[in-house]
Amino acid sequence: MQTLNILPPWDALMKYMVWQQLGEIKNKRILDFGSGTGVTANHYAKNNSVVAIEPSEEAVNTRWQENSYEQLTGSTDKLKELPSECFDIIICHNVLEYALDREDILSEFARILKPDGFISLVKHNRPGRVMQMVVLLNNFEHANALLDGKAGESGQYGAIHYYEDSDIETWNPELKITKTLGMRTFWDLQQNQECHKDAGWQEKMLQMEHRVENIEEYKQIAFFHHLIIKKEN
Repeated sequence: MQTLNILPPWDALMKYMVWQQLGEIKNKRILDFGSGTGVTANHYAKNNSVVAIEPSEEAVNTRWQENSYEQLTGSTDKLKELPSECFDIIICHNVLEYALDREDILSEFARILKPDGFISLVKHNRPGRVMQMVVLLNNFEHANALLDGKAGESGQYGAIHYYEDSDIETWNPELKITKTLGMRTFWDLQQNQECHKDAGWQEKMLQMEHRVENIEEYKQIAFFHHLIIKKEN
């Protein structure tokens, strides 16, 4: 895990886990939508052709770029400029919660995705977030608001507009969820922050997370869900 050791442990673990869930990817054309500082775009650019789209100029200016990839600054407007059926894989991690034009974004994803391609979408899981608020943060007001269906709040990105996994298919019936994997089921519950920095602990935690990522009972309480989405032909 040394390549990501400058990131906070939770962020590094998150990226390693989703990369492991996706497996080895080579010689594909990939879109990273909402690419942030480009950690994932940079990772996949080593063996693939990658286009990254990010609205924050600050993030773009400080992005990881050891490997060559195309960086665009913008949002849905940039999606509309891309040709149809041009990507094998679309990556969209922790993005739609902060977007108000989710249906437009998904419509564009369906348009630019190749018929045999897939979307890797990571999203907050409301039950896991409620558990986090109650158990870890003692924030009962926020937990009750989430149970009432209200938006959450992120200090960095603003309002978190939670949605259910099934909303993806409601917003765009052309897209179908083919796999749902749980993420961050356990590790945030460990309150000894020193453990999080230990490489041995991180490896054991990742192994444990992978053991339960596809077990329904654990997926229901995971803090995040990783959806694999394909287009109906």
